[in-house]
Amino acid sequence: MLAGPAAAQAPSPLPPSFWVRQLGYPRVRAAYARCWPALAARLQAQHLDSARLEVFFRLIKTHRALEVWARNRGEAAFRQLRSYPLAATSGTLGPKRRAGDGQVPEGFYTIDRFNPQSAYHLSLGLDYPTADDLLATGLADPGGDIFLHGADVTDGCLPLTDAGIEEVYLLAVAARAAGQVSISVHLFPFPLLESELRQRAASPHAAFWRGLAPGYAYFEAHRAPAPPLAQYAAPATR
Repeated sequence: MLAGPAAAQAPSPLPPSFWVRQLGYPRVRAAYARCWPALAARLQAQHLDSARLEVFFRLIKTHRALEVWARNRGEAAFRQLRSYPLAATSGTLGPKRRAGDGQVPEGFYTIDRFNPQSAYHLSLGLDYPTADDLLATGLADPGGDIFLHGADVTDGCLPLTDAGIEEVYLLAVAARAAGQVSISVHLFPFPLLESELRQRAASPHAAFWRGLAPGYAYFEAHRAPAPPLAQYAAPATR
């Protein structure tokens, strides 16, 4: 079996056996053989250590790409590692509010599942719906099972092609094995700048988007997600 890149490094809060478990799955093992050498070289070129790796994902819907940011544990700022184009999109600008609406969520999420046997090659699950999503949807069924995944089809998820998800999945595995318990994913409709917000002031989602704007601005200023106590709850819309 292939050894994980963090396995020979110093111990971390989460054991390197996470790599071992993931590499027990054929698709992950094949992705590792195909992609890890180039990924490791990219990390090294940016002075990123896989044994201390932390990652952050951000998607701006109008940009149609997933941004992958990375830093070494203990550093303050993330730096952008790469951007992965979406292979397909669904829905319109605005949050997800019910099952079957085809919408991609908007807001602040974390990765809560690694699926090495996905129907869409490999996938990473988001913790949608959060408490804020449940509050916003009231008694409605908010849906669920929102993933970053492979392939080029979607109904509210974020497809990156099989090649794209292989790299993103391996980076998330490396970060989790290195000790990153919570991997943040921020999803925004467009750059939440004042000029953009003013242009969409008549939208029924305008108040919701303004509620997300401080979190967007914090990352732009600090190149790090806002601390948990500083997260901004968006006004509920239905």
